[in-house]
Amino acid sequence: MARSDSDQEKRKLIGFAPEILQALELLARDTGRSLQELAEEAFADLLHKHRRPTSLKEALKESARQTPANENKPPKRKK
Repeated sequence: MARSDSDQEKRKLIGFAPEILQALELLARDTGRSLQELAEEAFADLLHKHRRPTSLKEALKESARQTPANENKPPKRKK
């Protein structure tokens, strides 16, 4: 994903064990991608796995009721 200067992005410092960082750098080099691109893919996959929205549209869709709010079901009668 290409980022423009107008995007408001926050930065966080994340530490990796040396062997993990080396493996990530090799993967980045082999795939022609940056560590940033690999990290964004990994975090997007993690959020998807835990059913967490990554955009406002997804958040609104997730918060929608499964049953319509105006659906009134009559109470069951006891015999």
